[in-house]
Amino acid sequence: MLLIVRPAEPADAAAWLRLRYALWPHGTEGEHRQEIEDFFAGKAAEPMAVLLALDAGQRALGMAELSIRPFAEGCRSTRVAYLEGWYVVPAARHQGVGRALVAAAEAWGRDQGCREFASDIEPANDVSAAAHLALGFQEVGSIRCFRKDITQ
Repeated sequence: MLLIVRPAEPADAAAWLRLRYALWPHGTEGEHRQEIEDFFAGKAAEPMAVLLALDAGQRALGMAELSIRPFAEGCRSTRVAYLEGWYVVPAARHQGVGRALVAAAEAWGRDQGCREFASDIEPANDVSAAAHLALGFQEVGSIRCFRKDITQ
């Protein structure tokens, strides 16, 4: 399969929206659309970069949203390239699309001066855990996060 991985461009907004909504369906399309518009307008702190994987027909098969964090679990450095979101359409899985996105994301991180690359998943997402492990990530722990409102 011919595959191109490149940074997202404004003309990719609709394709990115479909991928993003598939990964995070708890957000509304409107919320995702606004975050995409903010990204292209330079108003978003995160993600810092978005990579798309495209087939020969320029169809978006997957995406990776990237940032740099000052800290990540299990990392030793204070500037860590971070895989904030990673998604491959079901029909393109197990064909190297995810691997190509992660390789391009790692290259982006190196270009940003990072020495480590990190990610996280929902604790019950065994499929994503297996994908991370297959690409050389090491599991460094799992956490459960809590919150509560403290306003009157």
